Amino acid sequence: MKAKNTTDILKKLRSLLKNTQYVAEPLQAYIVLSEDAHQNEYLNARDARREFITGFKGSAGTAIISEKHACLWTDGRYFLQAAKEIDENWTLMKEGIVGTLTKGEWLGKNLPLGAKIGFDPMIMSFNQWKSLQHELDKYGLALLPVSINLVDIIWDNQPPPPSGLLIPLEISYTGATSSSKVEEVRKKMEDKGTSVLLVTALDEIAWLLNLRGSDISYNPVFFSYVIITLKEIHLFIGDAKVTPVIQKHFESENLNVTIHPYEKIQSYFGSLPKSEIVQEGKIWVNYDSSYAFANLVPENQLLSDASPLAAMKAIKNEVEIQGLINAHIRDAAAVCCYFAWLEKEIIKGNTTEVNAASKLEKYRMKQKDFVGLSFETISASGSNAAIIHYKPSLESDRLISRDEMYLCDSGGQYKDGTTDVTRTLHFGTPSQYERECFTRVFKGQVSLGTALFPEKVKGNVLDTLARRYLWDVGLNYFHGTGHGIGAYLNVHEGPTGISWREYPNDPGLQEGMFLSNEPGYYEEGQFGIRLENIVRVVKAQPTYKLKETKFLTFEDVTLIPIQTKMLTPELLTAKEISYLNEYHAKCREKVGPLLKEQKETEGLAWLMKETEPIG
Repeated sequence: MKAKNTTDILKKLRSLLKNTQYVAEPLQAYIVLSEDAHQNEYLNARDARREFITGFKGSAGTAIISEKHACLWTDGRYFLQAAKEIDENWTLMKEGIVGTLTKGEWLGKNLPLGAKIGFDPMIMSFNQWKSLQHELDKYGLALLPVSINLVDIIWDNQPPPPSGLLIPLEISYTGATSSSKVEEVRKKMEDKGTSVLLVTALDEIAWLLNLRGSDISYNPVFFSYVIITLKEIHLFIGDAKVTPVIQKHFESENLNVTIHPYEKIQSYFGSLPKSEIVQEGKIWVNYDSSYAFANLVPENQLLSDASPLAAMKAIKNEVEIQGLINAHIRDAAAVCCYFAWLEKEIIKGNTTEVNAASKLEKYRMKQKDFVGLSFETISASGSNAAIIHYKPSLESDRLISRDEMYLCDSGGQYKDGTTDVTRTLHFGTPSQYERECFTRVFKGQVSLGTALFPEKVKGNVLDTLARRYLWDVGLNYFHGTGHGIGAYLNVHEGPTGISWREYPNDPGLQEGMFLSNEPGYYEEGQFGIRLENIVRVVKAQPTYKLKETKFLTFEDVTLIPIQTKMLTPELLTAKEISYLNEYHAKCREKVGPLLKEQKETEGLAWLMKETEPIG
């Protein structure tokens, strides 16, 4: 994998730091974030500015370019990948590792007193700005908004904006009309004393309007903004997207929507603070949305708080819950067929990571209500599996063999739910050390998946449960343990999560939420292990009842076998063995009949073989 040569790109960008045609005053550094104007994790190709400037293709990272230095900050998921993809112009800053300077510390130590650091106010969130500026205050440095993104100026052949159409989603999939969702939002607005709510997160807009799109690969969302008042709904979107079909959808949802051009959002929103509407209350701007919006509202009129839609969306209704359960059963059938095929195919010695991933997609395409993948499949053999968010390409492609472990992290978008599952397998004879590492990962997954916890406990509190058995022998993994997941929406969904890091907007775990449970372990140049199930938060039945405290637990929604030959039985407790046998029995019960119905005899045989009870 050859790193991108960024010498000329950096030279061009640095030439703009002092160019007053684009900046109000000379800059000593410029920040390039990974997000877009809606703070999305996954991007349309046009918005991949940090990838363009650095060559690093991961989904998370921040680049800072000064006159003499270029640094890239990223987290443990991407240390190995970033090291391969950036050239000698860049310094890799490993976030979360003791001794790594924060972005504010680095700027403070490398820039002179009074230095100005430029940023795009539409891409940096208000929260990011507030946190970083607070840190920079200690060094006498200031962030300076730059209205024109400097990367766009030097990016020749930047891809055009997307133009995908919208798809209405029937109530048989959504379980609630848009108008009922809007009414619930308005109640929350009144409770907060606000008369205007700005919605910038694309998955929140898609969920609210019961629409789906295709403006970002793998994420069924569309570029838009919504402003909700106590009486009106304003949608800012490309004119071509609002077809007669969409107008009819709004009518059927009993929703009166005023349509505006997407580009008019700032001018319209900027006019609200002086309008009659806000005399009834404040303007609610999610602090994770663009700094540019919060900056348009006087401080005395601004409510900067988490969006109410994030928590509403995270707690699935009964229709969404059943849809996610059904989607995972069909998805399991596809994955079982794939592993059955792979187990036989690799004996021929010509199966690679790339063509295996393609085969898995074809199995998913056979399933009812399949729309597409929920992210690019991680099909990783041997040392490639140690790259946590590895994406197979023609450059990196390697054979899947019987001599190495194989990690497959994949998912599908179905009209009734989104899936995400990781399994690690060995088709030959694993070493004792590999089996021990696998077993400790499995023990962590069981520990978290069977935990009982009080309602509204934040996911951050539970993270240690998944790491405990790795920590016992001095091992660890450098990614979060769990993320929320959408109902035919984004595969990574806030505001909940399970990680050593806090999720600032986490409202606490509640019934109806769905998250991933995915501990792992990775050794550079050797192998990678990850086991991932999607779990549903359900009511628990503890031995004792504590007054006024409701206890919850997790229920597995993913139903794909764990490879038992990778386990070291003497490391397992009776409870863990019982859990595994019961889980495998459920896989047989739920997925077996569908494989029979689909006449997938090889997939069914593989399922039955892999779910034999262990003693």
